[in-house]
Amino acid sequence: MLLFGSSRFARCGWLVWSLSILLPVLISAAEVSAQSKSHKKKQTSSATNATVSPAEQSLANIPLPIGHEAKGLVLPDFDSDGHLRGRFEAGTARRIDEGHVGFEHLKITTYTPENQPDLQVDMHTSVLDLKTRILSSQERTTIQRADFNIVGDSVQFDPDTKTGRLIGNVRMVITDRSHFKEKPDTNE
Repeated sequence: MLLFGSSRFARCGWLVWSLSILLPVLISAAEVSAQSKSHKKKQTSSATNATVSPAEQSLANIPLPIGHEAKGLVLPDFDSDGHLRGRFEAGTARRIDEGHVGFEHLKITTYTPENQPDLQVDMHTSVLDLKTRILSSQERTTIQRADFNIVGDSVQFDPDTKTGRLIGNVRMVITDRSHFKEKPDTNE
């Protein structure tokens, strides 16, 4: 019997709540650090790449006619500067309509600005909205990085910002706690 007033339930509830706050902070901190390093590079190269449309290099132009299915589809995702942002590997992909593509057995690998693998996202079935570029799944999804694993019953994931929202039975395992240790004060 589960009692809502029990201290064990309260601790678990507090842990799930704190992890739901902590995950976006961890991902955002990594993104801010990477963006600040590459900000100057983007400013100088954006003037030289003005003739290249970001839509030509992104997931917005998946070469799949409406109603058709492709097996073993691999789609690279490039940013406006031509850097590899991610790689989509689908067991099958099907164009649902002009604005949506459905995937089965989708594995997404995102990359840092230094072209190192960052996140690994595994979805059984999912739908990509080509206008918002939000990937949604109503099935159990796993997101892994070198320092954590997180699983939830459904997800909305934005591959551009590497942020997402996991809902229902969320479980997070932190494998590298070095980010949480207090740093020594160097002012002394």
